[in-house]
Amino acid sequence: MLAVFAHPDDAEISAGATLAGWTDEGRSVHLLVLTNGDRGSDDPGVSRVELARTRLKETEAAAALLGLASVAILDVHDGDLANTPEIRARIARRIREIRPGIVVTCDPTVWFFGDRYFNHADHRAAGATTLDAVFPGAGNPHFFSDQLGGELTTWSVPEVWLGWTLEPNHHQDVTGRIDRKIVALAVHRSQVEGNMLGFFEEWLPREAEKAGRAIGVQHAESFRVLNLT
Repeated sequence: MLAVFAHPDDAEISAGATLAGWTDEGRSVHLLVLTNGDRGSDDPGVSRVELARTRLKETEAAAALLGLASVAILDVHDGDLANTPEIRARIARRIREIRPGIVVTCDPTVWFFGDRYFNHADHRAAGATTLDAVFPGAGNPHFFSDQLGGELTTWSVPEVWLGWTLEPNHHQDVTGRIDRKIVALAVHRSQVEGNMLGFFEEWLPREAEKAGRAIGVQHAESFRVLNLT
């Protein structure tokens, strides 16, 4: 399994309980973060270099709590993520290395959540870039062919799961794992100190309960699943 998200805390918010469930089942789950999160503060006195270092440490600690097999963060500035051949190549390489059965990322079609929030540009870019890296990128030998040779070969991803979607077609049972998701998110102290953690402690279980009702379980996380085989 490979999760590809824009910012260091996105995977926990979008799919943390699902990732934890997979690792509990003995599956190998990897995380690729496409920006270093260096603009994730409203404080003008914060050093962006130090913030990026802090967020790397937070991501590694949260990944350990979720049981992830590996974490990699690209050195791309927060807010600067774009769907470029270079970024697609980085994602395609990771796909070819891991050969995941499932890639999890953001739904790039979502711009608005109600009338009080619109989706971060990096989230939209992460989803679009990842999809383009999956197809036609990683599975086609004519894309990023310089990567191929030796043990690295093409890989066609069987499934993509899109989180933060308004068009879910799958609700993953995560009963018993929401607390772990919140604990992992709380490790990102640079992002959720104070009132923000309280917000997530209330909002995440509520959303999981809503998704769970769709399949008759206590808690679930919702995805738009693309079956590519």
